[in-house]
Amino acid sequence: MLSRLAISSRSASPRFTSFAMPVATQRRSVASSQPLKSAKPLYASQTTIPHLPVPTLDSTFSKYLETLSPLQTAEEHDQSAKLVKNFLSSPLSEKLQTRLQDRAKEKDSWLSEWWNDAAYMGYRGRIIPNVNYFYTHKLGLGKGESQEDRAAELVRGVVEFKKLVDSEVLEPEKGKGGPLCMSSYKYMFNAVRVPTSPADVPLAYPANENHHVVVVRNNRYFKVDTQGRGKKELSEAFKQVKEMADGKKGPGVGVLTGDDRDVWTEARRHIMSLSPQNTASIQAIESAILLVCLDGAQPKNDDGRAWSYWSGGLSSWPEGQGWNRWFDKHQLIVDEAGETGFNGEHSMLDGTPTLRLNEFMLASVAQGKIPLELPSNEKSSSSMPKPEELVFELDRKASDAVEKSRKGFEQEMALQQLKMVNFTGYGKNAIKTFKASPDAWAQLVKQLAFYRHKGRPGVTYESCQTRKFLLGRTEVIRSCSKEAIDWVKAMVNGADDKERESLFRKAVTRHIQYSTWAADAQGVDRHMFGLKKLVGKGEEMPEVFKEEIHSKSSHWEMSTSQLSSKWLDGWGYGEVVDDGYGLSYAIGDDNIRWCVTTKNGDAEQFAKALESAAEEVRAMMERAAGKA
Repeated sequence: MLSRLAISSRSASPRFTSFAMPVATQRRSVASSQPLKSAKPLYASQTTIPHLPVPTLDSTFSKYLETLSPLQTAEEHDQSAKLVKNFLSSPLSEKLQTRLQDRAKEKDSWLSEWWNDAAYMGYRGRIIPNVNYFYTHKLGLGKGESQEDRAAELVRGVVEFKKLVDSEVLEPEKGKGGPLCMSSYKYMFNAVRVPTSPADVPLAYPANENHHVVVVRNNRYFKVDTQGRGKKELSEAFKQVKEMADGKKGPGVGVLTGDDRDVWTEARRHIMSLSPQNTASIQAIESAILLVCLDGAQPKNDDGRAWSYWSGGLSSWPEGQGWNRWFDKHQLIVDEAGETGFNGEHSMLDGTPTLRLNEFMLASVAQGKIPLELPSNEKSSSSMPKPEELVFELDRKASDAVEKSRKGFEQEMALQQLKMVNFTGYGKNAIKTFKASPDAWAQLVKQLAFYRHKGRPGVTYESCQTRKFLLGRTEVIRSCSKEAIDWVKAMVNGADDKERESLFRKAVTRHIQYSTWAADAQGVDRHMFGLKKLVGKGEEMPEVFKEEIHSKSSHWEMSTSQLSSKWLDGWGYGEVVDDGYGLSYAIGDDNIRWCVTTKNGDAEQFAKALESAAEEVRAMMERAAGKA
């Protein structure tokens, strides 16, 4: 479950603007944010999914005060409680709540447009390292096949999944309460985040008109047809791409997609203005099913693979950081040894749908569930066309922009540290023997690790899916609870194990309760976000929102999110505040994986703190149970 966490201060709504793209084409291509209606399985439940509720003021602000207490002295907490009381008793609080309720009556989701703009489309910084995420596929699934063969069979898996989505026969995802909202699936394929100002635009090209992938090799881009093509034809085409691309490096236009969004907006506009060929090349890339990156490097370890799939690798690699990519789109990445990963464009699609795509792609090929060579009635009657290179004609200004972006990207990523952690001491099987929630356990491990590392509580975001509601995305689980910190202090201050266990179980219970609230859209952060959005002209922002602790309590020092799959060796994303940590995690049967990203310079130390805390928690629980 993923979400872009760092919110832009912009409040303007996105404006759909275009450059060098025919207006008729743009209108046809921009996907609607309206709920989809269909009798076919994929979208059949859309009309029955409930709308996102508006929590009550009392409920939200009582929870808010609870989450502040671990971060405050008693005197500071009393002051916050006074400001909350003043706000709730003021006429403005009821006005804002009524406005939000009225908006909820008028729209399919009172939050969706605001959130997509503030958290994604309106964000003007670099989407690497700040937005996109990556998956590291399990090692050895390709069984030693060549790079082009492995890429070809995975593309076959992608194409088969695309058929299920395009035909709408794919079954919807389901939660405990029933089907989940599937509206984001329209951005799974043939979609792109287009840089515009003041906010980017999500573009979904007609799926039935675009059956190509774009293959990237040596910073050169090639259009390869997939319709009616089996593994053998695709593999041969990918081999041809390598033969054509390896003689000379391309100009590396894709590195611009990793730059500031306004910089990329202007560069894209200029490049498209230079020639119709440039416009056609960009549109061919943007309309592709996805990108297939055939890298010249072979990472040596888990950290190297993660760097490759996240940012294009290290500056010392043949491609260089940020090269051989196009970060505005989903990308399947295959190295020279046939090992693979995925980079997810995050603006309109969270992690669970793309994890489903990746699991289908990997599992269907590994288990022989799809035909790698097509039956005669599905094969194209025409011979496989030669890969078409997508050429860019750049002037000095454009070439300078590419080089400046390359240097800037390397400088930005040089500030980053990344450490992949595979803790093999235990996993959910062992955790369940203590009758505890694996997710709550893993979150408390992080609280203990942070406290031991920093000597204080860490403000924590855990992403919770809200797709049980129409156009739902995420809500925050505020994991740094009073109960969690009471337990952490007992661990640090030498309490006996029975007391520690008792406090641990109270913290687990609180985490489960807050997780349930968040899943039911009854958390703190999205409601408060909506209230602030509706403070009108001439109305002063209430003091409760201006108090220092309000921003401090959402300064996510630990940005955490769980996705677990036997088909992945890990996954990750960047930290969301400059002094924080990105902490993706996966809980396996007998292991726990983390990806630690940070600009603090202590990724290795924090990784060790996580492993030490994990060991400490289990040892404490065993002693308390008399198992030691």
